Amino acid sequence: MDNIDQARAALEELTCHLTKKAMPPELQKLGRTIKRWFDKICNYHIARISNGPTEALNNLIKRIKRIGFGFRNFENYRIRALLYAGKPNWRVLDSIVVK
Repeated sequence: MDNIDQARAALEELTCHLTKKAMPPELQKLGRTIKRWFDKICNYHIARISNGPTEALNNLIKRIKRIGFGFRNFENYRIRALLYAGKPNWRVLDSIVVK
């Protein structure tokens, strides 16, 4: 939906429907969660910004850390993360110093 008012109305209707006593407990819980996050969900329709890419990168780094547990050298860990994240710029890779 492109209109914030339409999105807000649809979300309110969904929340009211999900929180009815006749609904299964799982759906009631979903309704309560949507109600708790209502403003943040509606704000997406205003800003059109998501933290999805950041969360994806954090997930990738955590997977690398699990796979390479026992890395004793931070430089090896850093290079592995850069390799998994995409194409590292090899020319500047050696010039970055971490203290």
